[in-house]
Amino acid sequence: MSKNLVIVESPAKSKTIEKYLGTDYKVLSSKGHIRDLATSGKFGLGVDIENGFKPNYIPIKGKKKDITALTKEVKNADKVYLATDPDREGEAISWHLKDALDIDDKNYERIVFNEITKDAVLNSFKNARKIDDLMVRSQETRRILDRIIGFRLSKLMQSKTGGKSAGRVQSVALKLIVDREREIRKFIPEEYWTIKALFPDFSADLFEKDGKKVKIDNELDATKIVNELSNSYKIESTEINDKKRQSKPPFITSTLQQDAANKLGFTSKKTMSVAQKLYEGIKLESETVGLITYMRTDSIRLSNEFISNSYKYIEVTYGKEYLGAVKKSNKTENVQDAHEAIRPSSVLRTPEKVKPYLTSDEYKLYNLIYNRALASLMAPSISSVTTAILDNNGYRFKVTGSTLKFDGYLKIYNDEEKEENKVPDLSNYKSNVLVTDKVEKKQHFTEPPARYTEASLIKEMEKLGIGRPSTYASTISTLVERLYVSKDQKKFVPTEMGEETTDKLQEFFSELINVKYTAQMEENLDEIADGKIVWNELLEEFYRRFEPMVENAFDKMEKKEPEKTGELCPECGKELVIRNGKYGEFTACSNYPTCKYIKKEEKEEKVVVEVCDCIKCDGKIVERKTRKGKVFYGCNNFPKCKEAYWDKPTGERCPECNSMLVEKNDKIKCSACDFEK
Repeated sequence: MSKNLVIVESPAKSKTIEKYLGTDYKVLSSKGHIRDLATSGKFGLGVDIENGFKPNYIPIKGKKKDITALTKEVKNADKVYLATDPDREGEAISWHLKDALDIDDKNYERIVFNEITKDAVLNSFKNARKIDDLMVRSQETRRILDRIIGFRLSKLMQSKTGGKSAGRVQSVALKLIVDREREIRKFIPEEYWTIKALFPDFSADLFEKDGKKVKIDNELDATKIVNELSNSYKIESTEINDKKRQSKPPFITSTLQQDAANKLGFTSKKTMSVAQKLYEGIKLESETVGLITYMRTDSIRLSNEFISNSYKYIEVTYGKEYLGAVKKSNKTENVQDAHEAIRPSSVLRTPEKVKPYLTSDEYKLYNLIYNRALASLMAPSISSVTTAILDNNGYRFKVTGSTLKFDGYLKIYNDEEKEENKVPDLSNYKSNVLVTDKVEKKQHFTEPPARYTEASLIKEMEKLGIGRPSTYASTISTLVERLYVSKDQKKFVPTEMGEETTDKLQEFFSELINVKYTAQMEENLDEIADGKIVWNELLEEFYRRFEPMVENAFDKMEKKEPEKTGELCPECGKELVIRNGKYGEFTACSNYPTCKYIKKEEKEEKVVVEVCDCIKCDGKIVERKTRKGKVFYGCNNFPKCKEAYWDKPTGERCPECNSMLVEKNDKIKCSACDFEK
C-alpha cells in the first residue's frame, strides 16, 4: 500500500517524526548529503568552468545504496515531502534529493520546521512549498567557490610550502591569529602608576588634578603626588542613581558557541555536536522530543507562542514584576531565512525536569540555552549606583560602587558582569570631610592584546562578517588539524607553518585573502539568495581575477626546501630529507625522482589492548586504529571474523536483540537496536 514519504537528513529524527505522523506516513533518512562535486575535469574541480560553471555532481562514497533504496521508495509513494534542515544547506540537500531520486515536480512538497515537536512537525505540512531555487543557487555558489579556492590554493601550498591546505574563510581566520601574534611580539610595555586613597569601607582612585587627567609615568612622580596629599578628603559631590541592566537576547549560533566556551569550556565543535543531539530528539519517559530549536541561526526572533507561554511561566514562578520586553534585532543583514533564536521547544521542560534523561554535557548546554532564552524575556536588574568625587589639595579622587536593588533576569541567568564595590551613602555623613592617612601607589605595565580563544575568535569573525556561524566550528577544527595553530592555555598560537602559509598567501593573494573581500563575498552570496545577483556571473568575475594569481604564484612562489636529516642516501650518496606524504612525514632521498630511496622507519612494537570477548567467535575484541588514526574496536581474528564497533564494547549482550552493548555518550546502548540500559 502506497504511503506519503517524508525524507529527513538524520536517522535520529526519522523514528521520532514517524510517531508524530502516524501510519499514513513513512519517514526515511538521507543520512546527510547524498552528492557532492566530482573531482574530475579541469584541476579536478568538478566544475565546467568554460560552460557557465556548471557543476558535475556524483554520489558521495558509500551513498549509492542509499540513493537506490530511496529511489525505490519514491516510486511507491503517493507524495514525497522533503524535510531537510531549515537552512540553505538543507535547501540544497532537498534539491539534490529531488534531482537524484528523479522526483516529479507535481509529486513533492518542501516542508520545514525549526523544532522537532509534534505541533511544529504537523504545522509544517500546512505551510508546504516548493524548493527555493535561489536559496539553492546561493549554497551551490558557496560550495563551488570553496572548491575552486580550496583545491587550487591547497595544491599550491602543498607544492611550495609545508602547508596542507588553504581556503576562502580558513586562510582569513588564520591571518587574524597570525596578525594578533605579531602584534604581541611587537608590543613594548609602558610603565604607569595608580594612586588609591584607602578608607575603611571603600577606596577612591585618583583621576584628576586641577581639572586635568592625571597620568603618572614613574615612581618618582607617584611619590611626589603622595607627599602632596593631606589626610583630609573633602566630599565635593555625591550622586546616587538607579541603573538598569538589560538581559541579553536569546542565543544565536555564534553567541551560543562563545558562551559555551567561556562558561562550560566547550570547543565550538563540541557545542554544535551536543546541540545537534538536543535538537534531533531526546528520549524522555513517554516520548522522544527535540528539546531545542534549530541551532544554526543568525536570528534572535522568538515565536509568539513561546513568548506567551514564557510570560505565563515567569509570572507564575517569579512574579509579575519579573516580566520584561521582547528583544528586537538591530541588524537586518545575514539573518538566515527568518529563523528563530535557539530556545527550548517548551518552557515547561525545565532543565531540572529533563536532567535525568540527559548526559552531563547535554544538561549543561540545555541549562545554558533554557536560562538565556527565558532571561531574555525577564525584567532588567536594577542597581543603586553611587558616584562620589573627593578633593585633596586639588587632587580629585573618584569612588563608584553599586548595590543590587532588584535582581530581575539575574534570578536565573548570571552574565558574569561583576558588581562594583559597595559604597556607603556619603550624603549621610555628618561631616563633609573624610580622613585617612592610608594611600596606595602601585606600579603597572600596559598589556599586549590577548591571543584569541575560540570564543573571542568567533566573536571577531562574526563582527567582521567572515564566514557563517554554522561554519565557525569546522573552520577552527581545520586550523588545528592542519597544524597551522596550536593551543596554549586555551589560546591560539600560530605555528611556524601557519605563519609561513599566511605570508605566502599574502604575498600573492592579498587582494582576495583578506577580511574586506571575504565579508563582501558573504554579502554577495546573500544577494544571490535574494535574486539580486546572478550566481554564475559572480563566479565568472571571481575566477577572472583569481586564476591568473594562482598561475603567477605557481610560477614565482619560492619553493621551500625540505628539511635535511644529516644522513646520506645508501643508494646514491645524496642527502636524505624529510618529506610530507599522504600519511604524514617520511624520510627519502633528495635526488628524487632519479633516486627513489625511502628510509624504512623502525616500527614501534604495537601494544594490543584487549577490550572484551568477541560475541561472534572465540576471539577477542581489541582496540585498533584506522589509517587516519581514528580508534575503533575489532576482532583479533580479522579477516575471518569481521565483528567491529566504533563505540567501545562492554562485553555484555543486548537483552532485546542479543547484539553487543557499547558505551556511547556516557550511556550504555545496543550497537544494533534502540535499546538503552
